[in-house]
Amino acid sequence: MRVVGIQVSVERAGRAGFSIEFVGDGGEVVSVLCPQDDAGSLNRLNAIAKAKDMLRTALAADEALQAVGGQKGSLRGQLPNARRAHDRDAMEEQLEEGLEDTFPASDPVSIATSTIARGHSHR
Repeated sequence: MRVVGIQVSVERAGRAGFSIEFVGDGGEVVSVLCPQDDAGSLNRLNAIAKAKDMLRTALAADEALQAVGGQKGSLRGQLPNARRAHDRDAMEEQLEEGLEDTFPASDPVSIATSTIARGHSHR
């Protein structure tokens, strides 16, 4: 895969971190979620470097697994998501995050009221 583009998306206004997408020349996309650190120092500029470091670490771990006799790219089972684990707090947090990411959904709330005049009497 030859990377032809990199897209950086903000997660929850930067509070949750950034999603970095590496786009390949064949339409492949590799996504990396870089969570925000405790100091809040992750930004659009250094998020790409962090994503590259995370990918290097993942590749090195895969190569180490292969070296000890594991199958390259093998999975150790599927990780449970909030719905399967019946974690109501996690599902509620995901719902809140989704609502925040889509607000305002379309038109902003209007504070003005409109009135319709009813029958004027002519004197």
